[in-house]
Amino acid sequence: MDADDRRARFRELHERRQLFVMPNPWDVGSARLLESRGFEALATTSAGFAWSLGKPDQRVTRDELVAHVRALAAATTLPLNVDSERCYPEDPGGVEETVAQLAEAGAAGFSIEDYDPATGSVDDLGLAAERVTVVAEAAHRLTEPLVLTGRCENHIRGVDDLDDTIGRLVAYRDAGADVVYAPGLTELSQIAAVVEAVGVPLNVLALPGAPRLSELESVGVRRVSTGSLLASAAYEALLAGAGELQADGTSRYAEHGVSRDALAAAFSSA
Repeated sequence: MDADDRRARFRELHERRQLFVMPNPWDVGSARLLESRGFEALATTSAGFAWSLGKPDQRVTRDELVAHVRALAAATTLPLNVDSERCYPEDPGGVEETVAQLAEAGAAGFSIEDYDPATGSVDDLGLAAERVTVVAEAAHRLTEPLVLTGRCENHIRGVDDLDDTIGRLVAYRDAGADVVYAPGLTELSQIAAVVEAVGVPLNVLALPGAPRLSELESVGVRRVSTGSLLASAAYEALLAGAGELQADGTSRYAEHGVSRDALAAAFSSA
């Protein structure tokens, strides 16, 4: 399946009524393992990938991200959505060049968020919507368009204002976003209100306190992702094992390691 086929498949997943889960690998190995479990699409995680490079989140360069996308797209047959943060507006060529590079690397979709780490605040709505318009035009002029997700970062940045969140997501939809996403929402009634208001596919982050997948599907959620949570759990397992070895001199942590059979099945095509 080539890049155009995967983009078409990604759009089809959003057009059906059934919810799909899109977990977030952070390297080629985790991508292959997740593909082996039967998921229909994957997504990068900005934080998880940054950690794999020994960096904090939001410190990955555009060149590093594009290389990462190229590696993951080549490693699996699944559509790949890209957490591209702000789409690097300050880099040469701006957000339009970012879209072009992600497309060339094999992405099926990507997201743009409205939080600016330089100011530590959510962008002015007008500015954020204008940027969505620019990236939407770049994404949709391709022969096989990329699926664009407009993200409102309110609820993971200390802004607990559902009305503002809905207003932003509607603005991003009107600016050309195909999907909208407000990570941090966990109340089913609030999620249902967003679904009703936006009228386009909604992505929900599978936080520990979030509703079950069946509940999310019942209110019309179309897509669920895991963000950095799988990477965080993997790194916590590493630290817990190292801590046991240091403190107790034992390796009981290894009793819960991944099976060689699972690894062989996932990596056999490498």
